[in-house]
Amino acid sequence: MHIAIQGFEGSFHQIAVQKYFGKQNTIEACASFPELVRKVKNGEAGVDGGMMAIENSIAGSILPNYSLLKNSGLHITGELYLQINQQLMVLPGQSIEDIREVHSHPMALLQCMDFLAKYPHIKLVETEDTALSAKHVRQKKLKSTAAIAGQLAAEIFELDIIAPNIHTAKNNYTRFLAISRNGVEAPADANKSSVYFQTSNESGSLAKVLTKIAAEGINLSKIQSFPIPAKEWHYYFHADMEFDTLAHFQQALKKITPLTEHLTVLGIYKKGKTHN
Repeated sequence: MHIAIQGFEGSFHQIAVQKYFGKQNTIEACASFPELVRKVKNGEAGVDGGMMAIENSIAGSILPNYSLLKNSGLHITGELYLQINQQLMVLPGQSIEDIREVHSHPMALLQCMDFLAKYPHIKLVETEDTALSAKHVRQKKLKSTAAIAGQLAAEIFELDIIAPNIHTAKNNYTRFLAISRNGVEAPADANKSSVYFQTSNESGSLAKVLTKIAAEGINLSKIQSFPIPAKEWHYYFHADMEFDTLAHFQQALKKITPLTEHLTVLGIYKKGKTHN
């Protein structure tokens, strides 16, 4: 399969693709999430599907991506949780004593600040992407310069990791969604679903929906509200529901449909695994 990702070769999005779809699949690098969604929707460049980051255990939800999904008409076919492990990498033969600059995305630099603080003489240089920083170190043969990126970037660009796992928080995970322009039949062992719905602007309307969901024994693992631009102080909701059987979920849908407006099921899939 040819999978669209946001970012460059060697990025954490590509690692997610390899973990979910397998290493034999190819990627279509996109400069932005809107470009990713467009290429999946239109099948541009032979794209079969996409892998999109949706939230991080530390930084929280990537709110624009929820709106992108809602408005795209695409379907969620699966998910995975990837541990974000940051590596310090250099050209072969370089050591930490040789380093004068470290290049990476601002978030990656922030995640590794405790480690970097041990080397006050090193200048921190913000870039647009972790993997792209690693690529530049290799292509430009930047001696005395290190990059912070994932292990895959070090492998692709043949860089040496001189300090592994330098991120401060070891419980840093990003949730990725596998998306497709065509819906797929829910697997028999599906136990999670993502839906969008709107409620009336009346007191207790959302509470009634949540009560019905809970009554069916369904765990609401996430609920996110978004304003409706055309209606002041009106909101729609994204909800992730976890359940034991499809029957439970279908029963819950039956109960909440009369209480909601514009209910849309984005996907029914199996809860994602955690990968290091």
